[in-house]
Amino acid sequence: LSINAFDYNCHLDLIKLLRQEGELVKLRRARQKMSELFPLTEEIWLDWLKDEIKMASESSEREKVYELFERAVKDYICPEIWLEYAQYSIGGIGQEGGIEKVRATFERALTAVGLHVTKGTALWEAYREFESAILDTAQPAPGSVPSPEQQQVLCSQLERIHTLFRRQLGIPLLDMEASYAEYEEWSEEPIPETTIKNYKKALQQLEKCKPYEEALLGAETPKLAEYQAYIDFEMKAGDPTRIQVIYERALAENCLVPDLWARYNQYLDRQLKVKELVLSAHDRAVRNCPWTVGLWIRYLLAMERHRVDHSSISEMFEKALNAGFIQATDYVEIWQAYLDYLRRRVDFTQDSSKELEELRSAFARAVEYLKQEVEERFSESGDPSCTIMQNWARVEARLCNNMQKARELWDNIMTKGNAKYANMWLEYYNLERAHGDTQHCRKALHRAVQCTSDYPEHVCEVLLTLERIEGTLEDWDAAVQKTENRLARVNEQRAKAAEKEAALAKQEEEKAEQRKQARTEKKAAKKAKRARPGDKRKADDEEEGEWGQEEELPSKKHRGEGDGMLPEEDMEVETGLFGRSGPEKPDGPANPKEKASSSRKDVPKILHDSSKDKVTVFVSNLAYTMAEPEARLRELFGSCGEVAEVRPVFSNKGTFRGYCYVQFQEEGAALRALALDRTAVQGRPMFVSPCVDKNKNPDFKVFRYSTTLEKHKLFISGLPFSCTKEELEEVCKAHGNVKDIRLVTNRAGKPKGLAYVEYENEGQASQAVLKMDGLALKDHVIKVMISNPPLRRLPEATRAAPAPRHTYGARGKGRTQLSMMPRALQRQSTPVAKAENGMVQNSPATSSEPPAEPKKMSNADFAKMLLKK
Repeated sequence: LSINAFDYNCHLDLIKLLRQEGELVKLRRARQKMSELFPLTEEIWLDWLKDEIKMASESSEREKVYELFERAVKDYICPEIWLEYAQYSIGGIGQEGGIEKVRATFERALTAVGLHVTKGTALWEAYREFESAILDTAQPAPGSVPSPEQQQVLCSQLERIHTLFRRQLGIPLLDMEASYAEYEEWSEEPIPETTIKNYKKALQQLEKCKPYEEALLGAETPKLAEYQAYIDFEMKAGDPTRIQVIYERALAENCLVPDLWARYNQYLDRQLKVKELVLSAHDRAVRNCPWTVGLWIRYLLAMERHRVDHSSISEMFEKALNAGFIQATDYVEIWQAYLDYLRRRVDFTQDSSKELEELRSAFARAVEYLKQEVEERFSESGDPSCTIMQNWARVEARLCNNMQKARELWDNIMTKGNAKYANMWLEYYNLERAHGDTQHCRKALHRAVQCTSDYPEHVCEVLLTLERIEGTLEDWDAAVQKTENRLARVNEQRAKAAEKEAALAKQEEEKAEQRKQARTEKKAAKKAKRARPGDKRKADDEEEGEWGQEEELPSKKHRGEGDGMLPEEDMEVETGLFGRSGPEKPDGPANPKEKASSSRKDVPKILHDSSKDKVTVFVSNLAYTMAEPEARLRELFGSCGEVAEVRPVFSNKGTFRGYCYVQFQEEGAALRALALDRTAVQGRPMFVSPCVDKNKNPDFKVFRYSTTLEKHKLFISGLPFSCTKEELEEVCKAHGNVKDIRLVTNRAGKPKGLAYVEYENEGQASQAVLKMDGLALKDHVIKVMISNPPLRRLPEATRAAPAPRHTYGARGKGRTQLSMMPRALQRQSTPVAKAENGMVQNSPATSSEPPAEPKKMSNADFAKMLLKK
């Protein structure tokens, strides 16, 4: 804790150890330090209160316990703490005004949690028992006649108990039927009709609440969705006290959810508007979620709205600066909120005032703070466009009539890398136009024409417009000459950049062509080595396969992978590519596996029926060595629903291609099958995705994980490949409640040394980053950061390119990316081939242009082509 005072779990461990050892003084000090930094849970407060109650014997010590209770009930609205508070206050009944103090405590408790549907009854019963005990002491001795004063006291006490019963029976609480029966038995008079009417109304309300209460009882912690449904129900009913109670119940179990605090505070700000209640909720919100800048901003606004003194608001702002936000932009937002508050305090009708000087001083401090503190921590300012300095310049120009200061500020803004942006110059120009003079407008636009690199045409047009309206002929001539010269230079630079880009593209194309030529030569060499002397091959030889395509390996094995896999974009057709064949054996296959392969070659191809896509899933990334894939997958997917058909895809040589189609009887079974995605089968993850015709939906892509910023999730790199999910969870759970861990693997199921760890909330994730980044794990130093994946690169086809070029994957053209064209057509020696398959082939020997991208064709298209041929 001396290193990191904000380590929540470390505080808990220290308190636990001190309590075990009986170190009461140190224990009290440890609890005190923790309560200054964090709101304490119900369990921690109850343990602390019980320990203090045991030690409190004198009246002065009782007062300290009362103070401790007051602090406890402010952290969370807990029925157990209020009940303990009320019962403890009964012990001081003998002091002066003791009875009234107890009653006041009970009344406060009922106001806070008396409407709690499941736990409120205990407080009402405790209050009635207290009043019943007072009634017993007021009873006259047996056989004696009470005096008028005693009779009055008795009547008054009886009325108090009647009132408590009637108040309770008008509130929907669990077991209220038992309370009604108890009232009937206790009361010597008939229950009033008004009370019965209120009781029945409350009973009806209880029936409406029961489904939500039952949902909470059956749900697992933190029950956020169930509480949100309950809150929506109470919001429609519109009872402010009930809405407040359900929000407090939800926050007691979800105290680290910033959005829930934000919604609660917004409701209090707009509906209840009670100062003490509103400010208390805002204070608890920032203590629970100090990393959320939005909660701090709302707190500052609420303090200003309720006219809290300036020193308190400034003190709260300083606390916000020390809260430890996780983004540089958060600091810009909190500074802007505080500067807005200071600006609203200033009376700009006066030339100078204390408030104005404080505002200017705060602006200067904000600029310095972002430069020194924020840039040093985040390696960025968080305010690259200098919005704070822009606002300062606007205040000086518009409200203080001080254009000289505004110009100095804009000059500073432009020196921070903003001079190349047209919009920044136009902002300054508009300010000069509104509050400056024409000469400075002209000067600004001349500088803009010279410096702007993103939209120089725009500022040139604005300059010419200014001179057309207000300039002399000399001004017009100077502007035209300056804009023409500038645009000429810009066009020249753009032309050079385009030439450079074209040259780079050409180099890339030449390299790709060289790689292609090298692969062709290597393939030819292997083929020549494998061919037997005197053996002639024909284009229409049966061994070339169904389409006359030359034989290929099943797939390219990548580094670190097991069985090869087909790229996802080549899994659209069921007919598959060709496997490796051994030397030709005239007598047919000798072993059982070859017999099975041979038998599969005779099975007719089944065309895919796109009308059944909704009841079909596409399964890929299976091992080529899987025996009996149809039976294996039918067994694997049987738990999802009745399987109508399993269609594994085999090559023309009978080898399994690692993917298949699984068709179900009903659509619901197909949806359940998608949940088996990434299931390990024979040591590698099985991919299960919807069956979609990519010819009709070329942009279809299944990606199940978020690609945006997730503040509650960590990205960890540098992990040892041997690290298991359990080992990583053991390390991560020390810093918060881990909801999920995903180890990133390649398609063969081998780990990549990367992982995503999801925590319950942003605070735990940010603490884990601080403590785990740079940690040594099995001699590997890991890097930990908030999950914020970079933008995925657009496909090559969508990027502007000077010349058509082939689009290959990250590792070049893979073995499975074949043209799928019969070899008989590939061997045409004439420059122009027949166009029967929908494209024109140029001979590589005579054509100097890069080959055009072949049109994608379906199996049906190829069948029609061959039938025509």
